[in-house]
Amino acid sequence: MDLNSRQPNKENLFVKTLAKTPDATQLQVVKALYGKATTANVRALQKLQSRVRSKLLNQLYFLDHSDSRHLVSRRYELECLDMLHKVSILYAEREYNLSERLLQRCLALAEKGEFTQYAVLCARMLRNLHAEKRDAIPYKKAVKVLAHVQQVLALEDEAEQLYTATQLALSGTVAARRAVLAVLPDRIAQLEALHRKARSFTTYNVVYRARLAYEELQGNFQEMIRVTAAASRRLKEGKLNERRFDLRFNHFVSIYAYLRSRQPVQGLRLAEEYTRDFHPSSNNWFYFQEHHVLLALHAEQYERAQQLMEVITKNPAYLIQREAALQRWDLYRAYIDFVLPPPRPSVARQRQMAQWVLQLPEYSRDKRGHNVAILVLQLLHFLRERNLEAVLMRLERLRKYQQRHLYEPTTVRSRLFLRLLQVIVEKNFDATKAAERGKVLLQQLHDTAPPGEAFAEVEIIPYEHLWELVLTLLREGAPMASE
Repeated sequence: MDLNSRQPNKENLFVKTLAKTPDATQLQVVKALYGKATTANVRALQKLQSRVRSKLLNQLYFLDHSDSRHLVSRRYELECLDMLHKVSILYAEREYNLSERLLQRCLALAEKGEFTQYAVLCARMLRNLHAEKRDAIPYKKAVKVLAHVQQVLALEDEAEQLYTATQLALSGTVAARRAVLAVLPDRIAQLEALHRKARSFTTYNVVYRARLAYEELQGNFQEMIRVTAAASRRLKEGKLNERRFDLRFNHFVSIYAYLRSRQPVQGLRLAEEYTRDFHPSSNNWFYFQEHHVLLALHAEQYERAQQLMEVITKNPAYLIQREAALQRWDLYRAYIDFVLPPPRPSVARQRQMAQWVLQLPEYSRDKRGHNVAILVLQLLHFLRERNLEAVLMRLERLRKYQQRHLYEPTTVRSRLFLRLLQVIVEKNFDATKAAERGKVLLQQLHDTAPPGEAFAEVEIIPYEHLWELVLTLLREGAPMASE
């Protein structure tokens, strides 16, 4: 039999095998396709992989980038790249007249979209083309254009390098982020100076994002709301390049700022409106929906949070997220199931919910983020179970965690809440006495604004609401020692 006639079937079978078992090893795939894991069959699989990979890469040319829910600049950038690719082939074939017309069109597209790097390529090719044709006047014009766009590109490169170095530091430890906070004003001033020289979208964008990062680190979320609203207004007025400005990023930062500034109702309303601008196939959709869920939880709209979780987990791309993201979703879902349990949960479902609590990782390496939320969820679970030993154990872990990791001034809210939790032991799990004793601490908690993002423990449900939940659980019955 002609082996070539079987190749398409093998390729289809290979794709189906990976779709069904994405974690399969190479030897497992070889056995599924060829029956035996011989050296010859392993080599055959490698050649098959290469053919399939090439075919998949060729399909990239046919992707549709016109959907407005994707990054708006993508379609215009790819239009420039497509035209440059065609011009390169025509120029190599010495089709100068057609090359010149396409280059002029490409240069106009690059300038309209403020894609300076492509404007440089176009201007350079036009300069060389006119030199080949001995056209002196067009040559001088191309040289002048090239000099200008190269100068702008140099300024953009300097601004981007400064900004990316800052972003890299911001993705590090708390200490590194705090160090960046001290130098950010000077860096923003440098970026503003570069923008005044370049006057391009790229330099504007790095200034805009650096300002947002600075306000976020300081916990100045009201200013973030103002900055994002001003950017949206400028876009509507035609003062920002509509081919480049990422409105989705602006939406995301806006609802994040509403969440952190304790305005969840307003933020949730905007999130419901903005969600249409995010494509469900993109990672940005999941980032946006994460804050959408948190806004619903902070607004005490638990049924809405539950509905959102159902939509999110049904997304085909849900399971291919990073492990850290999946763990966060599990934590959010565990909180939602705790505050809004199914009407008649089965024994298996109750056991699964208990396992979620017990199996969640209790500490992350840099000791920030969701640690308090995880321990508090475990505490709530055992309060509902009225398991005294487990409750006391979690309270002790929270006390030790506070001593070791919550000593900075920026952790006041977490410290106040953990002190409230210790009150329930002092008052022997009496809800009325604990509520009375905790009034002062609760008021202090109300009066303490959330810290900047660099230093914050995430409050999946606000501490004030969690305290009410704790008191409700105590009213249903105090935990008891096991017999």
